[in-house]
Amino acid sequence: MLWVAVAWSLFQLWYASPLPFVFGFGILNDTEARAIHLGFALFLTFLAYPALRSSPRDRVPLLDWVLAVVGGFAGAYLFLFYVQLSGRPGQPTTLDLVTGTVGILLLLEATRRALGLPMVVVACVFIFYTFAGQYMPDVIQHRGASLTKFLNHQWLTTEGVFGIALGVSTSFVFLFVLFGTLLEKAGAGNWMMQISIALLGHLRGGPAKVAVVSSALNGVVSGSSVSNVVSGGIFTIPLMKRTGLSGVKAGAIEAAASINGQIMPPVMGAAAFLMVEYVGIPYSEIVKHALLPAVFSYIALLYMVHLEAIKMDLKTIPQRPTPARERMLRMGLGLSGSILAVCIVYYGIVAIQAVFGGAAPPLLALAGVALYVASVWYSSRYPDLALDDPNAPILELPRAWDVTRTGLDFLIPIAVLLWCLMVEQMSPGLSAFWATVSILGIVATRKPLMAVFRKENLAASVRAAWDDLIDGLALGARNMIGIGIATATAGIVVGTITLTGLGLMMTELVELISGGNVILMLILIAAISLVLGMGIPTTANYILVATLMAPVVVDLGAQAGLPIPLIAVHLFVFYFGIMADITPPVGLAAFAAAAISKEDPIATGFQGALYSLRTAILPFVFIFNPAILLIGVDTWPQTIWVATVSLIAILLFSAATMNWFVTKSRLWESAALLLICFTLFRPDWWLNQVSPPYEELPASEFLPAVAQTPADGRINFVVEGVDLMGEDVRKTVNVPLGEPGEPLERLRGIGLTITQAGDALMISNVDFGSYAKRIGLDVGYDVVAVLRKADQPSSLIPIGLALAATAGVAGLQFARARKQADRKESGPAR
Repeated sequence: MLWVAVAWSLFQLWYASPLPFVFGFGILNDTEARAIHLGFALFLTFLAYPALRSSPRDRVPLLDWVLAVVGGFAGAYLFLFYVQLSGRPGQPTTLDLVTGTVGILLLLEATRRALGLPMVVVACVFIFYTFAGQYMPDVIQHRGASLTKFLNHQWLTTEGVFGIALGVSTSFVFLFVLFGTLLEKAGAGNWMMQISIALLGHLRGGPAKVAVVSSALNGVVSGSSVSNVVSGGIFTIPLMKRTGLSGVKAGAIEAAASINGQIMPPVMGAAAFLMVEYVGIPYSEIVKHALLPAVFSYIALLYMVHLEAIKMDLKTIPQRPTPARERMLRMGLGLSGSILAVCIVYYGIVAIQAVFGGAAPPLLALAGVALYVASVWYSSRYPDLALDDPNAPILELPRAWDVTRTGLDFLIPIAVLLWCLMVEQMSPGLSAFWATVSILGIVATRKPLMAVFRKENLAASVRAAWDDLIDGLALGARNMIGIGIATATAGIVVGTITLTGLGLMMTELVELISGGNVILMLILIAAISLVLGMGIPTTANYILVATLMAPVVVDLGAQAGLPIPLIAVHLFVFYFGIMADITPPVGLAAFAAAAISKEDPIATGFQGALYSLRTAILPFVFIFNPAILLIGVDTWPQTIWVATVSLIAILLFSAATMNWFVTKSRLWESAALLLICFTLFRPDWWLNQVSPPYEELPASEFLPAVAQTPADGRINFVVEGVDLMGEDVRKTVNVPLGEPGEPLERLRGIGLTITQAGDALMISNVDFGSYAKRIGLDVGYDVVAVLRKADQPSSLIPIGLALAATAGVAGLQFARARKQADRKESGPAR
């Protein structure tokens, strides 16, 4: 099994690399690669996950070997018989149908073993719906499908199991999981943890703040909330308990911090990579939009932890006595040195690329190798970091630089990943490939290089490095089994939707339940995401809700006159899928934290959900105020202003939910802070009560407005037409425009072709899979108006009043806290 797992990792590296095209060998199309990917996943599931609790753990039963081989064959069927299948589309043979039937059944069994029964139940409900459509209520009724049609659609095409979700898992999710696993194997996880302890351990509630920051650092390279809890919680939870926090709160803080790892760029949860396909924008754009909410969520949790520490008067971790002047000097040198190093690397790479052009990549690779060897040589002069024992009786904080210098080389693969993703804007798969190659090199050579520089036993170090490399490749594949199976099973749901037309029916159903009210609709979708997420992984949850509900939100929002950006809708679904990991009664992250803290998992989950309210509020904010996603924010001053106001708002929300600001809040003070928070997040709501936000211009102004929109700007306009159900619709939509140019060409860039007939403008074509198609535009709709921002009173008015009210509440609480302190001081004197 070990070598099969290693083979899976090597296959994924080969598929993601440019090597097949260099050698002209092993070139696979998407469908073939997905089939091999699922074949490996099914094969390993039956070997790695026992069928029952009573199944033997010291050997793999013969039946599981049989199921593994059959499952591997069924999964890889599209690869093995690709030529034959492509020659007879829609005409399955008996072998095709038997393989599809066995494949579906074994996939469901693999899902039960790897993910649990809830995901199986969800898939079975959709399978039942496929065959029983004619017996359903009128609002979701369809004519049903035959077994042949079902199997052909689900197993022999890319509409079902082998669809987009499995494709994303194949193309780049695997490599990101492998990257994080190898980074942990190299020792970077412990290094990041120790840096967090060194930087924050001396603060009040320091261990809890360490949990937050280390989870944020882990979130940079890992997209799993449970793995974040397990890897960091074994250190931070006992530390928090030692300094005075209860086990429930310690576990809740770790769980709340860890679930946010999935929203922390650049490597967000696996579902974030699916957004590339579902939203149709580059991953670098998704990272840009997701950055501020993720950072704010972590800062708010730090603030909540600080308030918790003040309320409980928690102790700090002892640190070495250092003069204030030396501390300030160390901090200044650390910050300035970090900024200088980043500038040298960035401008050095840019200069090499400018001077050497096409010859730059090999030169940069050589420079990277030289930098790596120099970093390892420097680190070899100091002892390796020991795993800290949080249960030890004495704990002294290390100095930040003493920790940092032992693992400077760990920054190289992270820098490679960030450079490829954000600067070169390579595809996520290719970026992850180069980052994984760099960390593979580190795992394979770090210990031998250390042995050489320290004059230790080289042969033993080479053997240890080889063992780490094989173990890392196998563990990466092992960690991917659940994700591969989840995306394949989610494909059954997606296939059912495309086969039955359920997506169109859901629009009517949600509109019926919510009465067309956008707030009710969002609450309904948030609840659906939470309920589904209690039993299935975040990735599968996102696929289900994004496929079913995201188009509904966009469509009903447009009909209600609210142009919601597509990325805001998908991030909304993504956030609430993640929140399910901490929401009782089945919060996997809370359960993992409770296992470490040895406390009640339900109590841990409720406390963690309270801490996570600051994350839950953000999706509602960016639906109505997309500026927090940096949509419509074009300049640095605007960015700084939006970031500052939004940060104050989320901190005040955190204070209100903790019922503590300067001191313990009274009920009306918490209510006032919530109202102030709303005002800071939505100053436009108050202005809209006075004057409308937009003025409607005639359709004749649409093309000039498109021409005048700046590069990468967005435009709002209104369309009218008849939908597929024969009903008249009026929609307000928001679309991004690329580089400046001729208006019709700019619109064609988002898949929209407009035909002019005098002053009338009609949509004559919408490209399949384009942004225009995704937001519900269709052929035959007329552009009837373009919206221009109206002159309104300045948003500084409500923001200024809100800040003044904040100062008032703070002043009252300061006075009350002073009185309480005076009473405490005068009490013993009497």
